[in-house]
Amino acid sequence: MDIATILSQIDLGSIALPAFQRGYVWNRDQVRGLMRSLYRRHPIGSLLVWVTETEQAPARGDGPLSPGYVKLILDGQQRITSLYGIIKGKPPRFFEGNAQAFTGLYFHLDEERFEFYGPVKMKDNPLWINVTELLQPDGMGKTIQRLYSIPELQPKMQSYLTRLQALDGIKHIDLHIQELAGADKTVDEVAEIFNNVNSGGTQLSKGDLALAKICAEWPDARDAMKMRLASWEKAGFSFTLEWFLRNITTVLTGAALFSALKDIKTAEFQDGLKQAEAAINYLLNMVSGRLGIDHDRVLGGRSAFPVMSRYVVQRGGKLKDAREQDRLLYWYIHSFLWGRFAGSTETVLSQDLRLIEQHDGALDRLVDQIRRSRGDLHIRPEDFSGWSLGARFYPMLYLMTRIGQAQDWGSGLPLSANMLGKLNKLQVHHIFPKALLYKHDYKMAEVNALANYCFLTQATNLNISDQPPEVYFEEIGRRYPGALESQWIPMDRTLWRLENYRDFLRARQELLAQAANHFLDELLNGPSKAQETEYTSVLSTSTAEVSEAVTQKEEIRQLLAWLEERQLPKPQLDFELCEPDTPAVLTIVDAAWPRGIQEGYSKPVALILEESEDAKVWASLLDYRLFTNLPSLYRYIEKEIIGDKAEK
Repeated sequence: MDIATILSQIDLGSIALPAFQRGYVWNRDQVRGLMRSLYRRHPIGSLLVWVTETEQAPARGDGPLSPGYVKLILDGQQRITSLYGIIKGKPPRFFEGNAQAFTGLYFHLDEERFEFYGPVKMKDNPLWINVTELLQPDGMGKTIQRLYSIPELQPKMQSYLTRLQALDGIKHIDLHIQELAGADKTVDEVAEIFNNVNSGGTQLSKGDLALAKICAEWPDARDAMKMRLASWEKAGFSFTLEWFLRNITTVLTGAALFSALKDIKTAEFQDGLKQAEAAINYLLNMVSGRLGIDHDRVLGGRSAFPVMSRYVVQRGGKLKDAREQDRLLYWYIHSFLWGRFAGSTETVLSQDLRLIEQHDGALDRLVDQIRRSRGDLHIRPEDFSGWSLGARFYPMLYLMTRIGQAQDWGSGLPLSANMLGKLNKLQVHHIFPKALLYKHDYKMAEVNALANYCFLTQATNLNISDQPPEVYFEEIGRRYPGALESQWIPMDRTLWRLENYRDFLRARQELLAQAANHFLDELLNGPSKAQETEYTSVLSTSTAEVSEAVTQKEEIRQLLAWLEERQLPKPQLDFELCEPDTPAVLTIVDAAWPRGIQEGYSKPVALILEESEDAKVWASLLDYRLFTNLPSLYRYIEKEIIGDKAEK
């Protein structure tokens, strides 16, 4: 079948994309390479399609499919999507990705090469031909007419015409289509074939396969789930489709494995989606209202949510009182402090879900399970010896600030959740200034130690600036008695000196551990300060309010804006590099794409903005490509991911 016919079949709904296919990920280099091969009439491989009944076809997108049978592309999505975008001048209706990868492709008549539009090089140069314009039904005629009107091109016009015909003829190149057909072909079998033929690219996860089955019966399932994810994103909590599907699975079946959904009917799944959404909303409001964890950067333990969602739904969508809420939160906090779900997530989830099937004593069994694996649940000073905003005890430090009596050092006012307004967002403050510590040869892990962090309002943070503690602590103590102690500052003034920084860290770790144990004991045993109440919904909070709750490095903000402008995937911030299949943290990086920026086609990428030999070693051993500054990361993305070497 020739390329033009294949594209027409897409418009007619006779060829589509299966729901389990991920989005378009090719970059401009790959698009150029495809067009170069086609122009030279080199083979580009065959297509593999799954011929299945339209009524049962798990197709992506909301476009109508042709009646009877439809061909779903298993191998060749990137090639066909690129060709559709170039020839039709727009993405196909099943498209999901960055259309810039195939937008603005030009061909040079003399040099016979493809590049993407660059105004300095191409503007007013008739030898650069817009490929999309040429490939339109009347494009060849218009292009030839324009070239004939330029006298200086006439001596080589015959060569140009031959090249234009070769370029236009790409539409009529035949591609071999291998069909996979038969009523016996299940989604499972087809997905296995898909993984085999895409062994060098992005593989289907178990969640992809489960969602494909659901979409076969309910085509709008993916969009319905994405709508819920968008509402949580707006409130400052970023979750994945697979995470949400895991919650739905546990709510519906009490099992962690996606295979448990195999016999679930559409109506049941729709009901489970609503129940899971309500449970997640309830839990987010609970951790925000009781723990002060009100945005994504401090939400530890998201893998514990499927267990908690099941627990809440089992009890009719609401826990009976404040004591039960506190005891569930006690288990939740310990689950992320000790990395309960950092290894074999499905195995651990299955174990915990079995523990809550019997209502009586469910929370006791959950807590005992963690206690057995840990030996005890007592927090020790050395547990606060971690470093960076990605450390597991960072959320603990944040929640202690929000639920305790911590005071702002510029106003003496409490920093509790209900006292914060738009002008009083919390920012991370280095107690001993970073610049001062680096100047005196302290290493990155010491500079960014958790015990060197506290939280202040923006105005206070800016006012303190880079003053040493032995200077600004005296002023705070004089103006607001008790404010320093409220943030667990050791009051031995000799520890406020730079030369005693390491002793300061050890002393503050002691105070933090005492406070953490006191709060956790209160959650477990009471008396509780919590009131049985409907917490204020964090889901009504706007993105702008939440995003400034904790100061990000200015470079990280720049990176996120730069990526959004180019429609590139966001990284995971403060990412833990762990030993494979274990909860052991090797190092923490500022940002990471653990599956690659061009998912399935590029190496995992990590960014760390301050020198760390430790991070370099572990990133290398785990096969990450590590960057230590934004310019080098930008160059990598532009060259290897966007692949745009054309002059701008």
